[in-house]
Amino acid sequence: MDETTASADMAIFEHQPGDGPLVIAAPHVGTHLPEDIAVRMTPTGQSVGETDFHVHRLYDFARDLGASTLWATHSRYVIDLNRPPDGGALYPGKFETALCPLTDFDLQPLYIAGLEPDAAEVEHRRLQYHAPYHQRLTEILAATRVRHGYALLIDAHSIRSAIPSLFSGSLPDINLGSNDGQTLSPELLGMIRDWQETPSPFSSVLDGRFKGGYTTRHYGRPVINQFSLQTEIVQDRYLDTADPRTFHPELAMAMSMRLKSLVEALLSHLERSYRPG
Repeated sequence: MDETTASADMAIFEHQPGDGPLVIAAPHVGTHLPEDIAVRMTPTGQSVGETDFHVHRLYDFARDLGASTLWATHSRYVIDLNRPPDGGALYPGKFETALCPLTDFDLQPLYIAGLEPDAAEVEHRRLQYHAPYHQRLTEILAATRVRHGYALLIDAHSIRSAIPSLFSGSLPDINLGSNDGQTLSPELLGMIRDWQETPSPFSSVLDGRFKGGYTTRHYGRPVINQFSLQTEIVQDRYLDTADPRTFHPELAMAMSMRLKSLVEALLSHLERSYRPG
């Protein structure tokens, strides 16, 4: 396993190389807070409650597919690796947390008043955490395309089913994002729609409330045979939300199998499309 260290106490990501065309990233799965940041935080901040708890475990099957994986280790409260490095909006006109968030999704402050990161600290964190993570992801995808002629990136996320600041009502169980079709080929989009029609206990939507964050939009470039898809999974469909820090494989199995069927369908199409001869 390959790691890059930003501080003395924790590597900033875990990279497991693979030899297949599949790359899976999970930028919000980390829970670590450096001590110099944690001591300035409110109990809400220290709870790291908006973590995508255990979402990477839904993709345990990916090792058998030869996937390369990239898991963040630090909390999204330190820096949000799925936001543009300049802090620009992904969904203009809608509420979004910042590159270095100051509140959680319930608008509760993450920092003790007066101890929030200033612009200089935000830039320091960008250079320390955001830039190395995305440099490594760029390298992984480039190497994958050289090896196979194409690459498929799955950007893995999860979320509470109801967050009034972000959306009304409740989300479908599986929320897929391709930035309105810009990060996938028309054929892959068709494969997803076919997959949605297959029997399943889980509801799904393509390009609904969540269309893909910075990672999906930045790396999805069909013109160079580099495709990306965001998967946003409702947490109460694979976790005990009363105890989200504990992973229960029996709760996650059905969702993992559903995601596996999607990934395998996409990979099968790509393999046929790019097979030599």
